[in-house]
Amino acid sequence: MEQNSQFHDHELENEEYVLMDLDDVFDQISLPTNAPYVLSGLDTVNPILNIDGKIKLVGEYVETIGTCLVFSGSDTSPVVHEETGPSEANLLSRKCTGDPKQTTSKQVKPITQFHKILKFRLLLEGENEEMVKAAST
Repeated sequence: MEQNSQFHDHELENEEYVLMDLDDVFDQISLPTNAPYVLSGLDTVNPILNIDGKIKLVGEYVETIGTCLVFSGSDTSPVVHEETGPSEANLLSRKCTGDPKQTTSKQVKPITQFHKILKFRLLLEGENEEMVKAAST
């Protein structure tokens, strides 16, 4: 059992997260919502992203300066404080007060970290996947 646990811990150490950056192609094409995609060649210099079988993008890894952190956020309700003070009226009514100017806050939790960004561009006309792979080697 201990050997299996050590293997699992070693496996987790080898995980690597990458941010897929589509900003450069966002203005050039319309990306369909919830379209199926295939990401191939992650272990190559220029991975290929095929979206909906129609759009082909070529990626290039960019090292980050330092570590990028990813967080998840969830809304939380404003804090309500119980009225305090020496007044008998407050003691009897047990009023609760909240700051009307207080905005909704977010609870933030770290999810993961990464050191690489995979920046994509359109696969140009006349350019095919093999040419991209050959040029990058």
